[in-house]
Amino acid sequence: MDWERSRAAVPRFEFLEQAGSTNDELRIAATGAEASAWPHGAVVVTDEQTAGRGRLGRSWLAPSGKTLAISMLLRPGDGRGPALPLEAYGWIPLLAGAAMTEAVRRELERARTARLEDAPDGGDADGPGLLDVELKWPNDVLVSGYKLCGILSELLPPEPGEAVPAGVVVGAGLNLTLDEHDLPTLTSTSLLLASGRRPDADAVLADYLAGFLALFDAYRTAGGDAVASGVAERVAALCGTIGEEVRVELPGGRMLLGTAEGLDPDGRLLVLDRESDESQAVAAGDVTHLRYE
Repeated sequence: MDWERSRAAVPRFEFLEQAGSTNDELRIAATGAEASAWPHGAVVVTDEQTAGRGRLGRSWLAPSGKTLAISMLLRPGDGRGPALPLEAYGWIPLLAGAAMTEAVRRELERARTARLEDAPDGGDADGPGLLDVELKWPNDVLVSGYKLCGILSELLPPEPGEAVPAGVVVGAGLNLTLDEHDLPTLTSTSLLLASGRRPDADAVLADYLAGFLALFDAYRTAGGDAVASGVAERVAALCGTIGEEVRVELPGGRMLLGTAEGLDPDGRLLVLDRESDESQAVAAGDVTHLRYE
């Protein structure tokens, strides 16, 4: 595959036949001797990642050729827009999750349209019907409650004399054609399993890359104001966690049970605590939607 659409969506696109971790590959390139050759929006992709990792230090492994590991470089301080304050960086994983949610929705709609067109005599197409695709706070994409994609963001160290990161590497792991025997957990799925058809990997990747850059650039143009940029409203509309009964495993092992009410201006999840009946802002934690238990 030549990844024509994906290459056209970003200023630099590198596909690797194999990588330990695309986040590591991009981080090393973006901070090395040829860092200037890796601009804002540069991307590294592979379909065979051997040492990937997810949130909370979890390993992320997948069979060769059946998933995509995608890493994008953001350089908020490259002079193309207002500098972002450090507290504004918390929205970046949510922007990536929103962009992936929208890209997956479009891919599943393409698959459904194709099945309907292929159905004999205008009858019903075999395969799944309308599926519920949503963003799970802070950065997973679920299809009918099953995990399709996870996202991990990593800050680059500041330049000498600077206080803010030199950039952000945003990694995403997308399950393309895993079958039931390949799935890493019982709560995972793939585009193939969700749609019943092999996905157009270039189309869904190009949609994600273009959508993510557009969201981030709108956010940066607004100086990191999620409300003014429209980002807060867009993310909230896609976030299936809002309105759900949730269990949050907080750093340190404490559990929080309650109702997810919304997002605060910094992108933190607001949870109405069952015990205290007070709203708590969660900046980091492992969230479980209790409807799926």
